[in-house]
Amino acid sequence: MKECLHIIVRGRVQGVYFRAYTQKQAVKLNLSGFVRNLPDGSVEIVAGGHPEDLQKLVAWCHKGPVLAKVSDVAVTAHHTDEHFAGFEIR
Repeated sequence: MKECLHIIVRGRVQGVYFRAYTQKQAVKLNLSGFVRNLPDGSVEIVAGGHPEDLQKLVAWCHKGPVLAKVSDVAVTAHHTDEHFAGFEIR
């Protein structure tokens, strides 16, 4: 059974390779979707896959890469008609 999550990560998360490391984690966890920077300085992630793998990604988002300083992670269930072939940086 697959699920899809919408994740917003706030803090010092831009300019610290957060997107690249998120993609690396997602590929390792066999998730599909995308990660992108938002104009307000946060990072948006839409990820689909098995629930236990999604929870591992969420746990990773709370710390992020070594240069990041995560202050908040907001997670909601996400429903989309978009089909993701892999995990991309947008």
